[in-house]
Amino acid sequence: MKKLTIHILVLAILLVFAVEDMRAQNGFERSNVEVINDMAPGWNLGNTFEGVATWAGVDFLNNKGGLGAETSWQSTKTTQEIIDYVKSLGFKSVRIPCAWAFGHISNAATYEIDSQWLQRVKEVVDYCIRDGLYVVLNDHWDGGWLENHIKDADAATIEKNKEILTALWTQIANAFKDYDEHLLFAGLNEPNAEDQAATNNLILYNQTFVDAVRATGGNNTKRILVVQGPSTNIEHTCNYMAGKMPTDIIEGRLAVEVHYYNPWQFWGMEKDESWGKVFYYWGQGNHLNGSTHNATWGEEADMKKQLQMMKTNFVDKGYPVVIGEFGANWRDLSSLSGESQEKHNASIKAHYRELHRLCKEMGGMVPMTWDTNYLSQEGTKGSMTIIDRKNLKVFGTHAMEGINEIYPRPSEAAIRDIVQTADGKPKAIYRLNGQETDANHLLPGLYISEGHKFVVNR
Repeated sequence: MKKLTIHILVLAILLVFAVEDMRAQNGFERSNVEVINDMAPGWNLGNTFEGVATWAGVDFLNNKGGLGAETSWQSTKTTQEIIDYVKSLGFKSVRIPCAWAFGHISNAATYEIDSQWLQRVKEVVDYCIRDGLYVVLNDHWDGGWLENHIKDADAATIEKNKEILTALWTQIANAFKDYDEHLLFAGLNEPNAEDQAATNNLILYNQTFVDAVRATGGNNTKRILVVQGPSTNIEHTCNYMAGKMPTDIIEGRLAVEVHYYNPWQFWGMEKDESWGKVFYYWGQGNHLNGSTHNATWGEEADMKKQLQMMKTNFVDKGYPVVIGEFGANWRDLSSLSGESQEKHNASIKAHYRELHRLCKEMGGMVPMTWDTNYLSQEGTKGSMTIIDRKNLKVFGTHAMEGINEIYPRPSEAAIRDIVQTADGKPKAIYRLNGQETDANHLLPGLYISEGHKFVVNR
């Protein structure tokens, strides 16, 4: 009897390890909230795969973009080295805004995506996956074929739009169906919906996206899918879409996307207007005495209020939040008398720091910094660039400092000392369930190498 009990115990232990190994291999062992928390901080490969030209008189279902579209809005082709650098700065996820229908359709009758374009996008996704980063792949503005027409109420138009959206996402999902939980799909970008009627149409499109991806099978049956709130505006999303998320064949694999560009006068306004001034200074301790360009709204308390709305209406209901775009223009004030570049720099740092701090504190929200790869502040107009991709340097130093105060840049030297021998050869590294991994795929957690445990907390 004792021998039988031991055998049963051994079998039970083996079964536990087998289940853990199977879950690890499938890569979907964690909840949507846990994954979103692991994705912070996030970064946008902006002005790249969503870049399109405008062809007057040409239907949006065309193949005019070609591979050159990648550098139509910025000049640097994406490489593995760029993604390696992004990771080295402490980013855990990359959002890839992407155009599909406008400039990359090889057959308009069947909505067939150009195979070369799809393969190039896949290459860049693989750069990120190879580095252990998460990826959010979307259908961006895409010439506005859908995003500018959400409010169109004609039934035939809605059905046509659903047909196109289904065709696009069926192809994208099939191309990536074997990827694990590190790849997330986001149906749209900033769908233009400003009221409940337009949002009701958006809800139909969100459902169409979810249904199309799930129908492709494989890992897409459990992949985290991100649907967009109306105009990705926080107040609109909470007012018009709370409690109206898509139905799904699996529980707990959806997230909602909003963007955070507030206040407009700080992040994007280019010059003073009769109705208000540009804000150069934001946040506690950063106002300049006597200046008319101090923020008068949209500071820390307002930011907290907005994020708390998303937490109450979505995170607490089981739907984590992807803040797919966030940023503020860093301006050069040297041409202005009586203004302070130092105070403005501190304001940029505080703005980025505070949003990341609040998201981390509240949980279930990942901020993804917008980055244009445009290396000029253009005076008081400003720039929303963090990384100089060509030279692999930080351009937006104050924004990066703000992010790194909440998410410190990993010590690559310390990790390297642990995972390689003195002559630079890699050591064998194992997860606690016995599955072997390597230095490029170390997520936060406990690992074993050559009989010694070590913790990765980056």
